[in-house]
Amino acid sequence: MKFADPKNDLAFKKIFGNEQHKSILISFLNSVLDFKDEKTIVEVSLTNPYQLPQIPELKETILDIKATNKNGDTFIVEMQRKDLGDFHKRSLFYTSKAYVEQLPKGGDYEKLQKVYFIGILNFSIFDNKEYISRHLITNQETLKQDLDDFEFTFIELSKFDKKLSELSTILDKWIYFIKYADDFELIPKEYETIEEFKDAFFLASQCNWNKKELEVYDYMTLKAFDEINAFRTAKRKAKEEGVKKGIEQGIEQGIKQGIEKGIEKGIEQGKIDIAKKSILQGLDNETITLITGLNKEFIEMLREEKR
Repeated sequence: MKFADPKNDLAFKKIFGNEQHKSILISFLNSVLDFKDEKTIVEVSLTNPYQLPQIPELKETILDIKATNKNGDTFIVEMQRKDLGDFHKRSLFYTSKAYVEQLPKGGDYEKLQKVYFIGILNFSIFDNKEYISRHLITNQETLKQDLDDFEFTFIELSKFDKKLSELSTILDKWIYFIKYADDFELIPKEYETIEEFKDAFFLASQCNWNKKELEVYDYMTLKAFDEINAFRTAKRKAKEEGVKKGIEQGIEQGIKQGIEKGIEKGIEQGKIDIAKKSILQGLDNETITLITGLNKEFIEMLREEKR
């Protein structure tokens, strides 16, 4: 049995944005946001449920998962496989856009509901050691979350290093699933008794996919590799160009400094020659100092050499 890589855009949305298996997304959200008791999400409405995209449309960047609960809170889940820079700014843009879209022009601001952004990153962007970090808007003095309509959670997969035997929470299991599902040939025993994970593995199993889904999946995988290689190539070329430019600038600066030093040395020698001729003509040290700018002690030394 071959499982798809959940980090692939198509696979991620097929698994977590499936209208017939919303319990998968609900379980994931509750575990990531640590929702319990009265905060537990029991139902969601998918704003953009999974649909098989046409390959020409893949040029467009769309949100992976967007859903709302019964209270009207919005949940955005974005899977980002490669670091193209400024992801934190993109997360702010997505979140604020979803917040504004809740309210029609001239509407009542009291109707605005909270927006949760969850970014799953296949790279690192923050200094924290833990693989999950929560970012809130807090009062600097009181540390209270007075502005609580925005909340950001980032999962950095590169910092998740737990083994299968070490998975102790549902969140651990979801992150391990996202990072390693395509390495399995069978559903691990650690997942067999949990219904949401059985469904997730079922949706990830490519033997249940149609030909078009497999085609788009492969296209996205190759496209991702091409973009990563292009990014690496651009970085390498920029580095090489920087080194080359640095060498050229160094040579140019060295030549310039050499010329300047040569000129300075030539000017100094010219002053000495004038001083020597002035001594032969019988001029006193004070006059020669005024003419050349050389100090009297040096001129006296030249005078001694002539004797």
